[in-house]
Amino acid sequence: MVGYGRKLQGLAIALSALAGFVDALGFVTLGGVFVSFMSGNSTRMSVGIADGNWSQAALVAGIIGLFLLGVVLGGVVAEATGPDRRTRKTSVLAAVSTLLFVGAVAAGLGWTPVAVVAMTLAMGAENNVFRRDGETSVALTYMTGALVKIGQRLAAAIFGGPRWTWLPYLGLWAGLVSGATLGALAHRMFGLHALWIATVGAVTLTVAVRFLPYSTGPTRPM
Repeated sequence: MVGYGRKLQGLAIALSALAGFVDALGFVTLGGVFVSFMSGNSTRMSVGIADGNWSQAALVAGIIGLFLLGVVLGGVVAEATGPDRRTRKTSVLAAVSTLLFVGAVAAGLGWTPVAVVAMTLAMGAENNVFRRDGETSVALTYMTGALVKIGQRLAAAIFGGPRWTWLPYLGLWAGLVSGATLGALAHRMFGLHALWIATVGAVTLTVAVRFLPYSTGPTRPM
């Protein structure tokens, strides 16, 4: 995060909020299974296996597989787009927007399983927005790394290091928490139809990335 300009940091925080929003919708819909946080799902799958709850384990394993497929899909879109970073970000976000649109339509038709599949694929694909050397440089749908960075940079600041480099990671975490809170509230009011809100948000970010001026790469080495 600290290697990117403020506009790209803002984009990362907004995308984390989007991930939190969609994850909360999926979490409530699936009764405690995530569509973007695979560490938690891996633990739930393991507990299901240990308890002999094979239906839970199979459900979670399926979600993990879909998320992985979404990551592959987003990576293919990014690589096929070419080397231009702005175009790559736009293309990946367009794919995320399309998947969320499919999920919103499916929810409107009462096809909840299809909506869940689309949501999970979208969350996997989103992790390809920030890429460097073919790998994710900013994690958008899971925050353990961000919390570790906050702690590490606070410790460095105590011993004379940069005083405020922990703030972008705090923003990333706060974005996901805020988005998840709004997602849970939206589910209370609209159910899975709240995916339309996520779709509009994703489309807005896609347009912003395509047309707003910003530096497309890191401002300094990480």
